[in-house]
Amino acid sequence: MDINGTTRVCGLIGNPVAHSISPVIHNRLAGLRGDNLVYATFKVEAGNVAEAVKGAYALDILGLNVTVPHKQAVIDELVDIDELAAAIGAVNTLVRTEGGFKGYNTDILGLDRELSDVGISLEDKCVVIIGAGGAARAIAFLCAGKKASEIYIMNRTLEKAQNIADAVNEYAKKDIAKAAGISECGSFDKKDYIVIQTTSVGLHPHDDETAVTADEFYENAAAGVDIIYNPYETMFMKLMKKHGKPAYNGLKMLLYQGVAAYELWNDCKISSDMADIIYEDMKKELGISE
Repeated sequence: MDINGTTRVCGLIGNPVAHSISPVIHNRLAGLRGDNLVYATFKVEAGNVAEAVKGAYALDILGLNVTVPHKQAVIDELVDIDELAAAIGAVNTLVRTEGGFKGYNTDILGLDRELSDVGISLEDKCVVIIGAGGAARAIAFLCAGKKASEIYIMNRTLEKAQNIADAVNEYAKKDIAKAAGISECGSFDKKDYIVIQTTSVGLHPHDDETAVTADEFYENAAAGVDIIYNPYETMFMKLMKKHGKPAYNGLKMLLYQGVAAYELWNDCKISSDMADIIYEDMKKELGISE
C-alpha cells in the first residue's frame, strides 16, 4: 500500500477496537480496486464522541464506522441521518457531506445481503429474533421493511423486547411485532419460522452455550442465522442442523455491512467476486478453515 499526500482516510471508532477485522475488509478492498485509501481503528472513550467526530471532519476523514458503545451517542453529532437509521436509533457508518457527517445503519444492509446470498426471503414469513439489544432492534426493522408477516422478539427481559416491538409497530404502522420471553420457546406454537440469534450467548470462549435449548423450537423452525461468527459454528447452529435445518453464522453479515459502508464512502459498487475474495481473507485472519 502506497500512502502519500493524497491518500484518503477512513476508520473505526469505538471501544474496544483492537480486535476488529474491519481493516482487513477495507484495506483489502482499496487494494483490489486501486483506491488511494487507508483504513485504521481509533479507540474513543465514552464521553469523547463529539470531539472525535468533529476532529475527524476537521481532519478531512472520508468516512467512519462506529461500533459499541457509540452507535447511539454518535447520532447527536451528525448533520443528517438516513431515515431508517433514525427509526432504528443506531448508526454504524458516517459518510462525509457538506458541513459534517451523515449517518447510516449498514448492519441491516449486511444481514439483508447475507440472507439474499443463502436464499432466505423474509417476505410473508414469521421471524423470531432472539435477544433485544441494538442488533435485534435493527434486525426487527429490517424484517418489517422486508414484509415479514410476523416478528417475535424473544428476550429474558420482556420490557426490552416490548420496547422494540412498539417502535417497529409504530414504524410499520401496523401490529406486526410482538414481545415474548425466551422461556416461551419450548411452547412456541408457530411453524416454519426464520430464527435470527442476536445475543452474545455462545460467543467464544463459551462455544457450548446457547440462549435457546428447547428441541421443539429448533424442530419447528425453517432456518436460522446466528450473528456471532466466532466460533464459526455456534451451538445454536449445531442444534439447528441437528434437526435438519440450515444454519448460518454472522461472518457474511460483517462482510456485507463493511462492503455497504465502503460503497457509501466511495460511491461505487463492489462485485460479488470481489466480496468473495474479502470473505476468504476474513476467514484466514480469524484462523477459520473449512
